[in-house]
Amino acid sequence: MKKLIIWDFDGVIADTEKLWVTSRMDLLNRDLNLGWDFATANKYIGGRSEKDKKGILEKLGIRVKDSFWQEAMLLDLQKMNQGLVLTPGIDDIFKMSKFDQCIATGGTIDKTKAKIEKVGIEKYFPPEKIFSADLVTYGKPEPDLFLLAAHTMGYKPDDCIVIEDSLAGLTAAQRAKIMPVAFVKYNSPEYIEDIKNMGITHIFDDMTEIKKFLETF
Repeated sequence: MKKLIIWDFDGVIADTEKLWVTSRMDLLNRDLNLGWDFATANKYIGGRSEKDKKGILEKLGIRVKDSFWQEAMLLDLQKMNQGLVLTPGIDDIFKMSKFDQCIATGGTIDKTKAKIEKVGIEKYFPPEKIFSADLVTYGKPEPDLFLLAAHTMGYKPDDCIVIEDSLAGLTAAQRAKIMPVAFVKYNSPEYIEDIKNMGITHIFDDMTEIKKFLETF
């Protein structure tokens, strides 16, 4: 029986997670003089939907205007227009016919479609294989998005594999009872240590190694 690979996009399919986190970090530091470095920003808002980012900031007592999020999205678009690069070796995994594959991301549907087009993988991921946090009440680290993707694609959690880079996404996979695979090429050593402390055992920094791992199924 086939298994389903559920991909995160940012920080996995392309090195984009740090772009979005940096955009928001720069604006927060500019507007509120927080003095956050990337590690701090990534800890609080990395791997999460915009809705969940807002909630986290509010819990921290950080309140921003609606214009903040509009400006952040404009910065994201500028960075996207400068070009996105597909993670080396990942295309060989997309071609593996022994798996069904889809994307489940904290980004919006429209933004995700635009990113998919930018890196030229729309032939692998038509609209029916794209799932975003817009579709669920609670995004990562809650399991809802991955469970929705699995159910819609016709798979039980036991027959799925999530490939993620963020603590929030890997936590969501664990809560969904789906095998988590961590891709850490773009992560800091400290962040990788946090992933290990979660009990994640499948950790890779090269897509060719992930492909070898997947070939064992």
